[in-house]
Amino acid sequence: MSEFLTIGEPLTLFAASGENEVDKELKDVKFYEKFLAGAEVNVCVGLSRLGHSTQYITKIGQDPFGYFIKESLNKEKIGTDYIGETDEYFTGYQLKSKVSHGDPGIFYFRKNSAASHFSVNDLNKLDVNGLKHMHLTGIFPALSKNCRESVYKLLEIAKENNVRITFDPNLRLPLWKDKEEMKQVINDIAFKSDIVLPGISEGLILTGSDKPEEIADFYLNKGVKTVVVKLGSEGAYVKSKDGSFTVKGFKVEKVVDTVGAGDGFAVGLISGLLEGLGIKYAVQRGNAIGALAVMSAGDNDGYPDKAHLDDFINSRK
Repeated sequence: MSEFLTIGEPLTLFAASGENEVDKELKDVKFYEKFLAGAEVNVCVGLSRLGHSTQYITKIGQDPFGYFIKESLNKEKIGTDYIGETDEYFTGYQLKSKVSHGDPGIFYFRKNSAASHFSVNDLNKLDVNGLKHMHLTGIFPALSKNCRESVYKLLEIAKENNVRITFDPNLRLPLWKDKEEMKQVINDIAFKSDIVLPGISEGLILTGSDKPEEIADFYLNKGVKTVVVKLGSEGAYVKSKDGSFTVKGFKVEKVVDTVGAGDGFAVGLISGLLEGLGIKYAVQRGNAIGALAVMSAGDNDGYPDKAHLDDFINSRK
């Protein structure tokens, strides 16, 4: 088994390309460039580039998008042992606009997708020998009841095998029946995780507060070991039973695309923990990869290899 494991829905991303497509509404965009996307995919890509062994769990359709995704994962040296295929449902995809500032417009085609038909039975052959870290997000449990059951099963497996769990809320309200259901399920999963990674806006929705310390305390009081509140360009606030501190962010000359920054943060944090570097340096790594991510167009195209990451951090000391 690989040292890292995650579950999610991979997507084929069509991102608006070319200067003539900047700030257009998606309905008006003529030219797109194709990428591999998906929050959990992004984390696998980032960790693999840093030299860590990964496995990605999902289900894809037997269609051009599914084949593109699997080939792309193999090129990134991501384990595909637990990727199921179906000829009954199609693989999801998404469109993304190109903007001169702020967050791009995004539209998903994922209802009734192949991944949404993943089930607990698809985990029967899962081998966790050697597994050190499991990363979960709030996206997969939003896709369907059976996907949610699969996430809870993975939580059980991780607990039984002393595997560390990080959880990124990654709120996607359109995927949920309503906001209250989203809050209840997301927080329940968070309470069962070791490290929770909310952003400020997510914290406000999930805890009722936009103050980093209060967000952290909300989860710490429910048994979470460490909470890392992402502060965007300002860095990240960390709190555990051992105390709290803030790790400053990195200056970015030009923001190209904000999508993938949060997943990049998770990559840095998880890689640091896997390498035994300590939480403070792991968070610094997270800030660095988050900064690199926003300087590239694709969701994960800006994620670095080890040499590039070290150069970026050292050049800004």
